[in-house]
Amino acid sequence: MTASHTTERAPAAIGRLSTLDRFLPVWIGAAMALGLLAGRAVPGLGPALDAVAIDGISLPIALGLLVMMYPVLAKVRYDRLDTVTGDRRLLVSSLVLNWVVGPALMFALAWLLLPGLPEYRTGLIIVGLARCIAMVIIWNDLACGDREAAAVLVALNSVFQVIAFAGLGWFYLVALPGWLGLPTAGLDVSSVDIARSVLIFLGIPLLAGYLTRRLGERAKGRDWYENRFLPTIGPFALYGLLFTIVVLFALQGDAISSQPLDVARIALPLLAYFAIMWAGSFALGKTINLSYERSTTLAFTAAGNNFELAIAVAIATFGVTSGQALAGVVGPLIEVPVLVALVYVSLAARRWFTTSSAPASQDDRHGRDPA
Repeated sequence: MTASHTTERAPAAIGRLSTLDRFLPVWIGAAMALGLLAGRAVPGLGPALDAVAIDGISLPIALGLLVMMYPVLAKVRYDRLDTVTGDRRLLVSSLVLNWVVGPALMFALAWLLLPGLPEYRTGLIIVGLARCIAMVIIWNDLACGDREAAAVLVALNSVFQVIAFAGLGWFYLVALPGWLGLPTAGLDVSSVDIARSVLIFLGIPLLAGYLTRRLGERAKGRDWYENRFLPTIGPFALYGLLFTIVVLFALQGDAISSQPLDVARIALPLLAYFAIMWAGSFALGKTINLSYERSTTLAFTAAGNNFELAIAVAIATFGVTSGQALAGVVGPLIEVPVLVALVYVSLAARRWFTTSSAPASQDDRHGRDPA
């Protein structure tokens, strides 16, 4: 395939999106507005939704995330994961971006832009430590990223999250500020709680997706599975996303709408963080000669954050009405629209890549068009 052919496929991919996909920013904006309005207009709705929880895990949010992730993970070709695990450039770049650059950048932005607001600053640092293991799956899929690479990188982040979250929390909230002569803040978080969150939000849909593909292909064949079954369940990923957004913003609508100036101050470092992490990671992928698909996956997995974990840790440590919890709540308020916009930026930037980039893109390997 020539470079000119690759250039032509970027707008073509956008043009062939379904109606649901094409107007995704509209649906997400409507879901956010509906959640905020419902949280403010319906007395007791937020506490009622928040009460439907087991061991601090919100069942409505868990349901939405599971429905959102299952169709995407059912699309993964698990027999091709070895093509990802053998790509050291991708794996090493992802680990460095997620566990060295990302937390350090959020620490720097939080101290630079919120020097006199310790509660919000601490909340943002916690957000920076919680690497995304859920919504990044759907952003990557919408941007025609490498599904197999996304599955591997998310699984890798999940393992590191269980192992490193508490230690990094101590380093960025206690050790590093102390060395720099800055105020410190403690963080009480259990690795068991983090492992449980990972198991629910990633383990369940990953196992369901794997078993669905194995059993579906064994019973009906790959052609039926990919051309009949996957198109049937595909739209449920976006239904789950929209449901999750409505519930999330209904839960936190009062906190967000009652403190608009504080929300704006918290939003500034978040905007800078998402833009720098995504653009820098995407450029790095191009620089080290990754394909468009894997550069996209690298960028979205590096830029996204696990808002559910960040909010849960902030509430458990500092309280539901704390500034740290509000900072966690503002995270998805900014992340969702920004990463939706970056999906379109990514598709437009596809023209900068040619099929000579190694390794071969997943769509060329699979013999199909990404749209």
